[in-house]
Amino acid sequence: MKTALITGASGGIGAAIAAALAKDGFLPVLHYCSHGEGMEEMAQKLGGFAVQADLGDVTSIEAMAETVLSRTGRVDVLVNNAAFSLSGLLTDISPLQRRRLFDVNVLGTIECTRVFLPQMVHRKSGCILNISSMWGQVGASCEVDYSAGKAAVIGFTKALAQEVAPSGIRVNCIAPGVIRTPMLDYYDAKTLDSLAQETPLGRLGTPEDIAKAAVFLCGENADFITGQVLGVNGGFVMG
Repeated sequence: MKTALITGASGGIGAAIAAALAKDGFLPVLHYCSHGEGMEEMAQKLGGFAVQADLGDVTSIEAMAETVLSRTGRVDVLVNNAAFSLSGLLTDISPLQRRRLFDVNVLGTIECTRVFLPQMVHRKSGCILNISSMWGQVGASCEVDYSAGKAAVIGFTKALAQEVAPSGIRVNCIAPGVIRTPMLDYYDAKTLDSLAQETPLGRLGTPEDIAKAAVFLCGENADFITGQVLGVNGGFVMG
């Protein structure tokens, strides 16, 4: 059985991707940082297990990799999904907040990839899927740091795809649009309705929309696709 590690699996999108990959036949390894309640139970229901790590801490990432590889021997699919957002004017975000965002959203993605990449290179097989955002493609006012970090994930995806393609490893990226997860809970109903109306398909996305795209990009039907950014946004951002 192939193994898939999904970071940030305690969140809406991560949980949906984990469930979809498990249904597709993968042994799912569910990563979480601080929201661990019920994670082991959820992982067991999906036929896998849960692991904890602070992705802003390289030592913690390396310890997680050691645990996962000692239990599974391999990671065939790595989904770098863990991230958080900051809203506010650029001048209102503190240096400490900004550092934490980039440590988790950007360096966490890079370091997770670094620790699991060697065993993929050794086997000349593997798939890495990074979760960015449509704001990483076009930018968003009052989410400057988040947009910059997600743009960095896109650049990382394209560069790494070229670097590891000769080793048979594919690297792709999904750029979600407005997805109905707890991250949107601080918006009122009027704002959410407005966002749905701004989306050409007329609704907000769901975690399952992202999960369907993830299963495709991680599967054999996408074995000639690498270095790509797939927008799953209902038409909110095109091109």
